[in-house]
This record gives sequence, structure tokens and C-alpha cells, in this order.
Amino acid sequence: MKLSKRLQACAALVTPGCRLADIGCDHGYIPVYLVQSGRITAAIASDINERPLSACRSLVAQCGYEAQITCVLSDGTEKLDLDAVDDLLLAGMGGELIASILSAAGDLRGKHLVLNPMTHPELARRWLYENGFEIAHDLILEDAGHHYSVLDAAYTGHYTEADDVRCFLGNINDFSDRAYFEHLLRYLRKKQKGGFDYREVIAAIEEKINDDC
Repeated sequence: MKLSKRLQACAALVTPGCRLADIGCDHGYIPVYLVQSGRITAAIASDINERPLSACRSLVAQCGYEAQITCVLSDGTEKLDLDAVDDLLLAGMGGELIASILSAAGDLRGKHLVLNPMTHPELARRWLYENGFEIAHDLILEDAGHHYSVLDAAYTGHYTEADDVRCFLGNINDFSDRAYFEHLLRYLRKKQKGGFDYREVIAAIEEKINDDC
């Protein structure tokens, strides 16, 4: 199976040999790819909607992985046994929904989180910082003309002050995707005109992208 660049970036952050829960699995491409490639041996694929989960079941059956991949209809982690998994993958949803699902999941200490917030990654980062998680990889990538945030984090027990600069920039080390950051700057300047104070964030981004030239 060939994944898109976005999904490939998510799959690459999954811990080899882990027990994975793909929450909001859509068609189940990532767990099937990871089992197929031998990176993991088992996974739970869950979605809140029956239609995408049905497509996932069909793909799993077509590949002969019914014994390795369990498909579960679930609102977030509600129907999942989190004691049976090591990594949680939440991809293809907004940062606000990711934060909500993680908040409702309960104790996630000891879990490795792989996140792909399609909008408002700053909200996902804020949740991580406020709940004792440290971001390891924080990637910005382009795929088919769109720009995405992909990151992973693990619990350390260190609760970090979640100021705006930290939430918007996280642990990003590569600022070469100028299109992403210029779009973010336009968004922040527009919010600035609406009464929000993002001067420090704007200045930090401008400094980073100018240093990266």
C-alpha cells in the first residue's frame, strides 16, 4: 500500500512493534500499511461513523488482516481498551477535536501520541503542554498543495507554560515551508485586527523564517 505524504509522515512516527489505536481511522490506510510493512503486528482501528469504519473493515478483510486489526465503532476512545495499546494516532481532524478526545480519554501517562491536526495545531499543542506531555517531532510538510502539521509526544510529567508562542511554534525546527508560515502570519494578523494580541507570535515567526532564508 502506498500512503500519501501526510499519512506516511504519521506512520513514520508510530513506535515500531507497538500496539496501535488509530482513532478516527477513516479507511484504515495507516494500520493496514503498518501491519503490511511489518512495523507493527496489531492495531485497533476506530471511527465514530459507520461508513468509514465499514470501508476500513473491507480493506482489512481484503488484505487478510482480520486477526491483526480490530475495527471498533467508537466516539473517541469511549469503546477502546487503552490498557491494550501503546500508541494513539489521531489524524485528519481539527486540533480542537483532538484536544477534546484526549481530554475525555482519561489517564494517558505511558502512551505515545501521534497527532495530525488539520486545523488549529496550536490547540493540540496547548493540550499536550498543559497535561505534562513533551513534543518530540513537530513537522510541517506539504502534500498535494496543502500544508500540514504532524507531531508526536510522550508524557514526562513536566507541565509547561502554554503561552501563545509555544503553542503556535511548538518544537518546530524546520521553518523552510514559507507558504505554511506566511499563511499562518496572515491568519494571526487578521486576528490581531479583531482584538487579539499576537504580536509576540508574529515577531517570533518572522524571525524564524528570516533566519531560515
